[in-house]
Amino acid sequence: MNDSPRRKELTRQAAQLFVQEGFDRTTVRMLAQEMGIKSGSLFHHFRDKQEILAAVIEEGTQNALVMAKAALEACDHTAEARLQAMARAHLQTLLTDRNAHVVALYEWRRLDPGARDHLSHLRDAYESLWEQVIDEALEAGLIHGDRFLVSRFVMGALNWTVRWYDPAGPRSTDDLAHELVAMITHGAA
Repeated sequence: MNDSPRRKELTRQAAQLFVQEGFDRTTVRMLAQEMGIKSGSLFHHFRDKQEILAAVIEEGTQNALVMAKAALEACDHTAEARLQAMARAHLQTLLTDRNAHVVALYEWRRLDPGARDHLSHLRDAYESLWEQVIDEALEAGLIHGDRFLVSRFVMGALNWTVRWYDPAGPRSTDDLAHELVAMITHGAA
């Protein structure tokens, strides 16, 4: 996909509108107005609204993958440190790129099959990182349970923070990551 700065800015603006209005209720006219361009000019950057949705989800997922890999490379290689790093990176990604992630979480089903197939590899790569970290924690006896269920519960809890977490409140993303890891590891060792 085209990575021009203008397209990236338009993608961020579209993400905000999709969060506010929902993908189905957002019209091309609304997108163009939000972006400060004419409706016809929108098609200079994107083929259609479906391509805009795919661009929003792709950018957010790529950012999450980059942040998660960087967090894992920078941390100690213990199972607990890697679990903490992934939780912290996930929360930071959700909060720094909130709109793209909300769109990915709630509008994924609106992607056409071709876009869904194209983007599945990014989602799968991200989930694979989580599965590796959870496998390491299971092997170390840090946590117990079924890897599939543990990963779904953890990611579900982290994803839900976009609904309730206030970054200006008393708890940091580090606090949340620490608390999550403490909850899932309590009594496991």
